[in-house]
Amino acid sequence: MDLQTKALHSGYEKDTQRTMAVPIYMSTAYEFRDVEHAANLFALKELGNIYTRLNNPTTDVFEKRFAELEGGEAALATSSGMSAIFFAIANAAEAGDNIICASQLYGGSLTLNAHTLKRFGIESRFFDVQNPSEIEALIDDKTKVIFFESLTNPSIDVADIQAISDIANKYGILTVVDNTVATPVLCRPFEHGVDITVHSASKYTTGQGLAIGGILVERKDLVEKLKSNTRYAHFNEPDASYHGLIYVDVPLPPFTLRARLSLLRDIGAVSSPFNSWLFIQGLETLSLRMKEHSKNALALAEYLESHPKVLKVNYPGLKSNSNYTNSQKYFQDGLCSGLLSFEVASLEEATKIVNATELYSLVVNIGDSKSIITHPASTTHQQLNEEELKACGVPSGLIRISAGLESTKDLIADIQQALEA
Repeated sequence: MDLQTKALHSGYEKDTQRTMAVPIYMSTAYEFRDVEHAANLFALKELGNIYTRLNNPTTDVFEKRFAELEGGEAALATSSGMSAIFFAIANAAEAGDNIICASQLYGGSLTLNAHTLKRFGIESRFFDVQNPSEIEALIDDKTKVIFFESLTNPSIDVADIQAISDIANKYGILTVVDNTVATPVLCRPFEHGVDITVHSASKYTTGQGLAIGGILVERKDLVEKLKSNTRYAHFNEPDASYHGLIYVDVPLPPFTLRARLSLLRDIGAVSSPFNSWLFIQGLETLSLRMKEHSKNALALAEYLESHPKVLKVNYPGLKSNSNYTNSQKYFQDGLCSGLLSFEVASLEEATKIVNATELYSLVVNIGDSKSIITHPASTTHQQLNEEELKACGVPSGLIRISAGLESTKDLIADIQQALEA
């Protein structure tokens, strides 16, 4: 089936009521037939619903549908995009290990990797996403994850996904890619060697800023990379917290299985069934919306590139952009999502422009149907000093735009009056 067909049908077998819409199963728990049935579910001898902190019928449809769109084998829905990222890393690494991260990351991801994980005994080492050759010098026998974004936020760089995956596979290391900005509609990381993708479903998936959620997706046949891999002994040895289960020996996708039975069970960052239902609605129109977001973003980028006050425009759909070649390689039909950024001369100039817009909303979110403008240096990346801001591609004069679904003419007119105010 084509992607748009999968977005409408995958993962849902109609229940006894034959409802066309996926039902919202707002239930905390589920009744077992008898003691044997309950025991079989907990022992994985049967698969079924136990408790909504572990699984839920509505969330199950969301997970299956998203995995189909991404081209993966299984998925795990979480309460936020950040919890999906944390689970992906914590499922692979432990105290004493290290992960290798791109410097160009969303501000929350930078803080998690550089500071919060340090308190868990996990070291983060950083490389320039535009220079994957830096990675090999950072690898040692304790390296467990290489983490990067397919389309970076807010520097708007396109990672050379295949080059990074090739390095990771050479050393048997898991790659985790945040594919939020690109979405499965525009970028297919699994086709270029990636192992795990993560998303903030709060962005383009819901599409209207309605709900917080995240999702982690495992590629097909990942078990072959984990099996007998000394970097990941915890997948190959009995798990004392789950009656000696060895994850690579179970006929289920091992990475998402362990994340569910260990991390989701113990930490509880679970998606609400109602939020999962909202995400399902968003998936139905995702491919249509991404075309319009991309069209508006390109038109804005072309206008901004011609304006004398603008020093630089970051959008890979521009032929003049240094990421254009990678965007043609990794993005479907030349569409590059709705996120762009541009630089002006100073913090004061950027502040003036942002405050002068009327149609754009000053919000720290992306992927909404309504256009959003953000000044990252004073918001999402405020915790970084000047040197750190430059290293991750966020100078103080940078303005980020998430192009919505309004008229292209109106979006350009508003940014024009703000630039010239």
